[in-house]
Amino acid sequence: MSSLSLSIGKVTIFKLFLLIGIVAISIVFIWYTLDVIKQLEEDARRMVTSYVKLWQLAASETTSGGEVQIIFEEVIKKANFPVIITDMYYEPSSWRNVPGVNSDDTTTKTREKVRELVAEMKRKNGEIPLYFNERVISYFYYGDSKVIRQLQWMPFVEIGLVTAFLVVGFVGFQNIKRSEERSIWVGMAKEAAHQLGTPISSLMGWLELMSAGDKGEDNGISPEEIYAQMKVDVERLQKVANRFGQIGSIPDLEETDINGVMEETVNYFRRRLPFGGKGTEINLINGDIPPISLNGELFTWAVENLIKNSLQAVDSQNGRIRLQTMPSKNPRFIIIEVEDNGKGIPTGTARKIFRPGFTSKKRGWGLGLTLTKRIVEDYHRGKIGLLKSRPGQTIFHIVLPVKETDGINRFWYNIWTRRSI
Repeated sequence: MSSLSLSIGKVTIFKLFLLIGIVAISIVFIWYTLDVIKQLEEDARRMVTSYVKLWQLAASETTSGGEVQIIFEEVIKKANFPVIITDMYYEPSSWRNVPGVNSDDTTTKTREKVRELVAEMKRKNGEIPLYFNERVISYFYYGDSKVIRQLQWMPFVEIGLVTAFLVVGFVGFQNIKRSEERSIWVGMAKEAAHQLGTPISSLMGWLELMSAGDKGEDNGISPEEIYAQMKVDVERLQKVANRFGQIGSIPDLEETDINGVMEETVNYFRRRLPFGGKGTEINLINGDIPPISLNGELFTWAVENLIKNSLQAVDSQNGRIRLQTMPSKNPRFIIIEVEDNGKGIPTGTARKIFRPGFTSKKRGWGLGLTLTKRIVEDYHRGKIGLLKSRPGQTIFHIVLPVKETDGINRFWYNIWTRRSI
């Protein structure tokens, strides 16, 4: 199974997890809201019962005028829920807090509307008879308060907001994904053109020299030398093809002499330094380190990206680039450093240099260091970081395991590599 398939699988699982999480949270909120509404309705019914008892007390002949006045002023008039009183023949006689109906409006149209509300209140909450001397003199009807009515809409509002959030999130995620895919594909195409450009240009140059030799012009280079250099460039093309063929799949790691890989990479750039600036030097310091598990072609690509970064950062007349391999304090790991005396990387930029698509250059697609990080960390289980950066000194630090780390050692390995960068 390729790493691309694994990546797609992880993304799908994450989407499902996110969707299930949002739905679960929505259900909890809706359930909680409905539970609160139910409790409020029960409290309202208890409160209405108390109001009715006070109303009956006010209507009782045993209640004095002062008590009746207090009941009406402090209790009944301050009720915040709809109340409708009818006579014994179910004809509305008074009402308060009824939505859309003024308590002073007694027109025929208003009374008809109140009758409809009485039927609705009776259906939902029933009717409460009011007695005087054990005889029913009127009926009491009530509805939900404004707060309860508003809360009853809350589940629908929550569902609407969650739905809108999911739609906006899905559309936004798809747009971002498409944008990133376009950037990555364009960037990969640009990187492929850049990788192929150098050996192809070199081959064209050798062909021109061979053509000049066929015409009898003396170019000072023997056919054997031209053939050897063309062979190097053809091998380079083969390496580039192999590199891109391994992106998206799990590469094979073999026990490799890292010093030999570093030396081959540095020599390739040294032969082409005149095109980048005659004053630039690339130095390699090989440490006493054991062979490590490595994919030579991919790791060479990572080192080349770091060298290219350094070549673009240093001055062409006095640029200095140092590569060094060294053993670490922990014998299970080795360290590689790439240092240059360029202009340095600003602090704000340093946090973004490994992000896909980020670049501080006028040209480029910001994939060089992203690919380097992927090669070092995803394919070789190592760590790469910017150890130091200031004008005149920038150091990239790589930690690699001597052997492939298994599941048991991975935890301690991750802790150690974090401390080492």
